[in-house]
Amino acid sequence: DIDSTCAWLRTDAPIHTFAPGWRTIARHADVRAASCDPMRFSSAAGVLVDDPLRTNPNTARSVLMMDPPDHGRFRALVSRSFTPRAVAGLEPRLRELAGRVVDDAARAQSVAGSEPIDLVAALAVPLPLQVIADMLGMSDVDPAQFRIWSDETIKAADGLRADLGIVGEFLGAMGAAIEDHRRSPRDDVLQRLVDADVDGRALDHGELLVYAMSLLVAGNETTRNLVSGGLLALDAHRDQRAWLGADRSRSAPAVEELLRWVTPIKAMCRTVVGAEVELAGTPLDDGDILVLLYGSANRDEAVWGPSAATLDLSRSIAGPQLAFGFGEHLCLGAALARLEARVLFEEILTRFPEYEVVGEPTRLASTLINGWSRIEGVLR
Repeated sequence: DIDSTCAWLRTDAPIHTFAPGWRTIARHADVRAASCDPMRFSSAAGVLVDDPLRTNPNTARSVLMMDPPDHGRFRALVSRSFTPRAVAGLEPRLRELAGRVVDDAARAQSVAGSEPIDLVAALAVPLPLQVIADMLGMSDVDPAQFRIWSDETIKAADGLRADLGIVGEFLGAMGAAIEDHRRSPRDDVLQRLVDADVDGRALDHGELLVYAMSLLVAGNETTRNLVSGGLLALDAHRDQRAWLGADRSRSAPAVEELLRWVTPIKAMCRTVVGAEVELAGTPLDDGDILVLLYGSANRDEAVWGPSAATLDLSRSIAGPQLAFGFGEHLCLGAALARLEARVLFEEILTRFPEYEVVGEPTRLASTLINGWSRIEGVLR
C-alpha cells in the first residue's frame, strides 16, 4: 500500500537509498528544500525517473530540464499568459466550455441508460485539452486526437512502450502548427514562442517543438488527473461532496485540499551537484538522483497534523501543498489548473450532485502521473 509505505518513509527513512545512487525524499520540508536550491539539486540532468537525458545528453530539453539562468529565460517567454491575473480573464470561456462538457456527458449517460459511462473521458479529459489547444492556436484539432497524442507522449517520457508512430504524428502536427503561425501570425501562446528570442536568438525548430509539446501535455495532464482523482475522492466522501455542492464559495479552498489529496504528479527528480552536499543532515554524493515524492510530502503530519491522511475539504491549509512542485519549477500552469478544476467541479456538482462510481477504476501505469485511465460511473 503506497500510503503506508510513504508514512513509513516519512517516519523511519525520510531520505532512503533504494538503489545505488538513487534516493527517495519523503518529507515536505526536504522536498521543498531540494526544489528551491538548483545549485546543489539540479534539473539539468533530467527530472523524470526514467529520463532520456541520462542515456542521451543530446536529447532536446524542455523547460523542465533547465536550471537558472536558462530556465528563467525560457519560462519568461510565455509566463505572462499563465499569471493568475491573465488566467482570471479566461473564466467566462472556461465556464462556457465546462457547460458543454457536462451537457455532452449528460447526453452520453442518456444514451447509456442505467449503464455506466467512463467519467474520465466524459468529464475530466475534454476541458483542459480544449483550453490548452485554444491557447496554442490549435483548436481545430479533435480533442480526442490530442488525448491520444498526449497519452503516448507521456508513455514515451516515462520509459514505457509508446507507439512512436503516434508520437511522430504529434510532432508532425506541432511542426505544421508552428509553420502555420510563421505564415499567418496571430495572438496566442504558440505565436509568442515563434516570435521569441533568447539572448538575441530565435528558438530553433526543435526547441519550438519541445516547448509546445510540453505545454500541451503538461497543460492537460495535471487538471485531467486532478479532476479524475477528485471525482473518486468526492464519491468516497459523499458527505463532503454534498457540503461542497451546497455553496460555490467553498470550491476554491476545496480544490487546494483535493490537490493535496490527489497529487496528480507522483514524483520529479533532482541530481546532486558537488561534494559535501547534505539534505536534512544526511550526506549525499555528487551525482545522486533524488526522487521527490510529492504525494508523500502532501500527507506529511509535520505540516497537516494528525489528520494529514484524512480528506477534509474545509481544512484550513497549514502549509502549501506541493502538487504543483515548488521553487522556480512551480508549475507554469498552476493558476490555470486551479481555475479549470474549480469551474468544472462547480458545473459537475450542479448537474450531477449524486453521481456514483461503479466498480474498480483503472489506474495509469506510470512513475510520473498519478492518474486513472478509466473510471466507470453513473451520472445523476
